[in-house]
Amino acid sequence: MNSMTRITFAAALAILALPVVAQSTTQSTPVTGQTIQQRKENQQDRIGQGVQSGELTAGETKNLEKKEAAINQEERNMRKLDNGKLTTADKKTLTQQQNQLSKQIYKDKHNSTEQNTSPKSEVGKRAENQQDRIAQGVKSGQLTAGETANLEKKEAAINKEVRNDRAANGGKLTPPERAQVNRQQNKVSHQIYRDKHNGRHQ
Repeated sequence: MNSMTRITFAAALAILALPVVAQSTTQSTPVTGQTIQQRKENQQDRIGQGVQSGELTAGETKNLEKKEAAINQEERNMRKLDNGKLTTADKKTLTQQQNQLSKQIYKDKHNSTEQNTSPKSEVGKRAENQQDRIAQGVKSGQLTAGETANLEKKEAAINKEVRNDRAANGGKLTPPERAQVNRQQNKVSHQIYRDKHNGRHQ
């Protein structure tokens, strides 16, 4: 084989290899419905862990779960439009939204605001116990994002009321205030139980 034939042969091989190289560099791994589901589960686990550790306050959790519920609703709407499937554009949109939520989870878990995980008062201990029950429900899938957002909204309102009452009374709750908070915590406790046992799952 002379040098001219070798050059022509090498050039022909290079031309044949170009589509293979171009294909391997331009194709990306498609996002599948399963991957979206796995991400949702992973993000719920991260939120559940943040609730249990105290890294996420009731207010932060309410906000995150509200966003998670909105993404879930959007996914359901997209699937209705396409016979239960997600288009490539749908998957891209959901992935971008999940990316934003993931960053928010990280930010909220690493800011200076924390839930008290070792309270001294009876009211504080009950609030901590209820946060643990919610966290367990999030991790197990017994609580949907919407249910969790609703529960955490109620928890945040009770926490705010306790802070305001204590601020008005030199850091303490009066007996009537304690009784009022206890009634509210009873209601939330019953709601946690009902939501965890209603057959709906994340």
